[in-house]
Formats: sequence, C-alpha cells, structure tokens
Amino acid sequence: MTSNLDRELVNFQNIARRLKPHSGDVSSIEGIEIYGESTLLNGEIGGDHITYIDFESRFDMENRIEQAVKEGNEQVAARLRETRSKVGILLADAAGHSITDAFLTAMLHQAFLIGASYELMLYGEVTLNLFEKINTRFFRSSSIDKFITMIYGEIDRTGEFRFLSAAHPLPVVFSSRFDRIMEMDQDTMLTFLPVGTLPSEADLDSSKYSAARGYKPGYATNQINIMGAGDILILFTDGFTEADNGEKNYVSERLESVLRQVKDLDAHSIFDRVKEDYLDYIPAPDDDVTFVIIKKVT
Repeated sequence: MTSNLDRELVNFQNIARRLKPHSGDVSSIEGIEIYGESTLLNGEIGGDHITYIDFESRFDMENRIEQAVKEGNEQVAARLRETRSKVGILLADAAGHSITDAFLTAMLHQAFLIGASYELMLYGEVTLNLFEKINTRFFRSSSIDKFITMIYGEIDRTGEFRFLSAAHPLPVVFSSRFDRIMEMDQDTMLTFLPVGTLPSEADLDSSKYSAARGYKPGYATNQINIMGAGDILILFTDGFTEADNGEKNYVSERLESVLRQVKDLDAHSIFDRVKEDYLDYIPAPDDDVTFVIIKKVT
C-alpha cells in the first residue's frame, strides 16, 4: 500500500520535473546560442539546477517600460530597454544529490524568479541586492552542511558576460580563432562563500541576525567578453569538472580537444558531443553533472 510519504515524494518529483528546463525553455538572443542540461545521479531529482531567464520572453518588457515612463521613472525605463536584450542563467549546485538537496535548489529557483520580477519593477534590472537577500534567507533557514554553490550571469548580444560566483567553478572560454581554452587569471576573479554560509553584511536587515561567525562581504560581479565569432563560453557544476573523488578532471584533461573537433557546430550539437565524450571518459559519474554551452555565432 502506498504511504502518505510515498505520495508526497511523488508529488515533489512532479514539482521538480516542472522546474527543470526543457529544450524549448532554453534561451537565445541575436548572435548568441545557448544550450545546457543537467544529468542527475538519481534520475529527475538532484542537487544541480539551471534556471534560464530570457527577459524578453518571460516578462512583458514593453508593458513594463511603458509603465515606468508613465510613472516618470525614466532611469528604470532605460535599464529595462537594456535588460530586454539580455539572457540570464542561474546555475546552482546543492551539497548533495538527494530529495532535500533538490528541495533547496527548488527554493532558490522560486525565490530568484519572484525576486527578479520585483527587481525589474523597481530598478529595471536584476541587482546584487536580490542575491544578498536570498543568501541571508538561506542562512536563516538551512543548515551549514546544506549550502549551495551558485553562479548567476547575464549575457548580451555583444558577448559580454557579467556574473556573480558563490563558491562555484568559474567559467571556461574556448577561442575559435586560437583553437584553445583561453587562460584567465583566476586570482582576479571574485568568488564568495556558498549561499547560506554566512549572512550578508550588505543586507539592510543584517543587524537583526545573530552572526557568531561573522558576515559575508557584499557581492560583486566579474566580466568576461567572448568577442569573436565561434567563441564558446562554458558554465558547469563541479560534477563536470571532477569525478572518481577528484581523481579525474574532465575539463583539464579532455574538454579542449573535444571542442576543437566540434566548435563549428551549433550550441545544442556541441553540448551533445561533449556530453557523449564525458560519459565515454566517465561512464559512471559519482555526482550530478551540469554544463551550459554559450556560443557567439556572429
């Protein structure tokens, strides 16, 4: 006989399935192709999660701009005009791949999208303050061993990618012209503690929270430019980087050679070929695996 708990687990699986982006949900903008998926260790439930936010298709940006102008918020209207031509990508990785980890990333998904809607109304863009609020909320509601690493970035048609990293692996850029992964000075890239580890000192309500271990400094963004046609930017979780308890590193050992072979394909096809090679190299992953291909086509 099916227990109440079993039924609730099925209900949550159905919710998680609805939150998982499908092929038609993956965003793209003029000159930029994007495709990515999660391969979860336990089927449809896991700790990795992607949220795509194509501002133009998800929100009625024209209506928001008209409303801002009507209310005399010309600065908000100007920012909305800039934001409508961008795509945001949030990639999250909870510390585990169980149902509770999937629940945490589902909470992050909903908090981000609700917050983004209000941010567009108030500021015309998604600001760092939203993530300060999310971080402190997770600090108050989850335990230290259930943290989330996260990267959120926005890309525009020029290939400029601005992003925030909370203890998440940094992106990789493959240059089509030079036929290799470009070296980036990791020391100049800003990254912060996992989401929920410490409350944010930049949160206006921070004085209301007890923080025996201190506060997290305010978030800041990094910027990468993929300027050349054919250049590829890859976002990923640590399951894509490391396997066999860290003994194998796909990114450093295999990724560049595969990209040389497939760089002329579209983003979806590049994703498929890289995934195929990854599973050939690591046929039995020991973690959720997620990566996103962003290709500049013009």
